[in-house]
Amino acid sequence: MGDLGIPRLDITEALDVIERGDQITADELFSAAYAELRRLAAWKKASEAPSQTLQATALVHEAWRRMFGNNNPHWDNRAHFFAAAAEAMRRILVENARRKNRLKRGGQLQRVEVDEGL
Repeated sequence: MGDLGIPRLDITEALDVIERGDQITADELFSAAYAELRRLAAWKKASEAPSQTLQATALVHEAWRRMFGNNNPHWDNRAHFFAAAAEAMRRILVENARRKNRLKRGGQLQRVEVDEGL
C-alpha cells in the first residue's frame, strides 16, 4: 500500500490502467513513477552547468505540472511517458538557463571597478 492507502502500482501497470480507460489518480501515477522521474532529473542535471541551481526534486515536480497541464494527457506506453517527462525537463532547464542569462537580469554584464576619484 502507498502512503495514502493507495495500492502501489508500477508505472507500466498505471499506464495500462489509464489506457484501458479506467480511472487512476495523478497521485497514483506520480507514486508509481516518482523514483524513475527523480533518477531522470538527476541525470539531466548532471549534464548542466554548475550555475544551474534547480534541484532534481523541483525539476520532477515542475515537469509533472507541465505534463498534466493538459486535461487529458495520453502516453502510448512507458517509453512515451518517460520521453515526454525528459522533454519537459529539458525545456525547463533550457528556460531556466535562458532566464538567468537575460540582459535585464545581468547575464551579460561584467563587474567593473570604479575609481573613487571620478
